Amino acid sequence: MAEIHHHEPPYAVGYFVGSLSAASINRKLSQALIRLAPPELEFTEIPIRDLPLYNYDFDANYPPAGVALKEAIASVDAVLFVTPEYNRAIPGGLKNAIDWASRPWGQNSFAGKPSAVIGGSIGAIGTAVAQQNLRSVLSFCNSPQMNSPEAYIQITEGLISDEGDVNNEGTKQFLSMFMSEFYEFITRVLTVVPKR
Repeated sequence: MAEIHHHEPPYAVGYFVGSLSAASINRKLSQALIRLAPPELEFTEIPIRDLPLYNYDFDANYPPAGVALKEAIASVDAVLFVTPEYNRAIPGGLKNAIDWASRPWGQNSFAGKPSAVIGGSIGAIGTAVAQQNLRSVLSFCNSPQMNSPEAYIQITEGLISDEGDVNNEGTKQFLSMFMSEFYEFITRVLTVVPKR
């Protein structure tokens, strides 16, 4: 019988903000999530702004931004995606980062890495279609995903302050529950599947 390894918290979580905008509502949402997360989760943003467009000509000699991305993902226990929806899909910058991280062939940085997906929009569907698009991509990348609860957040004026304070009690409780569930999910994945 195989030995079960236990990876104890705290867990390092790398988070991706899908928008490149400094004023992104999803950046505000990411700050709110960090504030509401259990203390056993420690967060580091994984930047995607400086990546060139991926093509496989780079596979033999990754540029520094690509190397830094893969090293950042390797250094964390789990990943959290906080993304807007552009034209019923994830933003090109986020897809580009995932393409970089999943290559070269056989060196997919997301394999076995627990992940969660959330997003906010001023629209009523709250990035639901983009999240389904992202889930499909992460499935191909062999990332174990927290499937429930789903979190499609409609961002209204003043809902989240610039500092990440949530000004609606129901939303605050929901986001806190989402992050608690993510912590439990990471624990299950890393307990059953040893960290590589």
